[in-house]
Amino acid sequence: MDQNMNSTKEGLISGSGAIQHKAYARVGLLGNPSDVYFGKTISFSLANFWAFVTLEPSPHLIINPHPIHDLVQFDSLDHLVNRLQSEGYYGGVRLLMSICKLFHKHCKDNNINLSPGNFTLSYDSNIPRQAGLSGSSAIVCAALSCLLDFYKVRHLIKVEVRPNLILSAEKELGIVAGLQDRVAQVYGGLVHMDFSKENMDKMGHGIYTPMDISLLPPLHLIYAENPSDSGKVHSTIRQRWLNGDELVISSMKEVADIAAEGKSAILQKNYQKLAELMNRNFDLRRCMFGDECLGALNIEMVEVARRVGAASKFTGSGGAVVAFCPEGPPQVKRLEDECRKAGFSIQAIQVVPSCLNDVDLKTLSK
Repeated sequence: MDQNMNSTKEGLISGSGAIQHKAYARVGLLGNPSDVYFGKTISFSLANFWAFVTLEPSPHLIINPHPIHDLVQFDSLDHLVNRLQSEGYYGGVRLLMSICKLFHKHCKDNNINLSPGNFTLSYDSNIPRQAGLSGSSAIVCAALSCLLDFYKVRHLIKVEVRPNLILSAEKELGIVAGLQDRVAQVYGGLVHMDFSKENMDKMGHGIYTPMDISLLPPLHLIYAENPSDSGKVHSTIRQRWLNGDELVISSMKEVADIAAEGKSAILQKNYQKLAELMNRNFDLRRCMFGDECLGALNIEMVEVARRVGAASKFTGSGGAVVAFCPEGPPQVKRLEDECRKAGFSIQAIQVVPSCLNDVDLKTLSK
């Protein structure tokens, strides 16, 4: 570490005023996707992958494009077209611009005065794209932390509110998502989240309960290096839920109940129950959404794990799978072999401890 850098929890502030923050990928362990249906979830931050944002004071406000993720120079028209087909049109610049706008709006709406001064924002990320690991929100989360420290307003914006702010910045760009990813990234560690309508209407956010990460058994992440043939069919679940579809409503309630049961199972270290709940969570999703929507590649990742007796489910909406081998190392070895045969990457999951520092903790609701 640079001797001129002072360390904060998950952040660095240099003698020259540069501020750097990391935000990690997210794994939805249980309950997803009920977070956008007034449900419950358990998620954790994944130390294997992260986004990194640097803020440096500067005469003008500058958002630096990433040399790879915001590519604007190509070798040929074929290169450009292939790039857009695999990566899409947008990198991280629009995310940084959006959180700056929404941060400014939030402060103005809440009479939080911001001192004058400009800065340059830049970012990097090693979170696999389109893998359902919340790569976009990690960039936004890290940038928000930089803004909180640059303007010295961390104590004025409650921790519970920050996921809403991150989500608003993404919704501004047309990104469809829920709160659970942003909660996991703001808090770090393992978090149980209750998004009941009563809580959301009353407080504007859920009730977020950190849990001890040492309670988790060894878990593994399975993902595809090229997820381009994942499910492309648009889901009608939201509209069906709004229309009062009984299957969707009852299934989504059961998915939320899985997170509540999972909290008890984790606290009791009842890992056989945890495995059953993980499998049931995916089965309910598959029943609601259908195979065409989920995508053959995503389903195969789940099936690869299940063929060796491991529990498995999506980490998010697809692109990666969290797997648990209740039989221990010999089963893990079989899972690794099967993943290699199928062309999937597999890593032992490392869980990030809580990202909250002393200032953050003082803002939490009592």
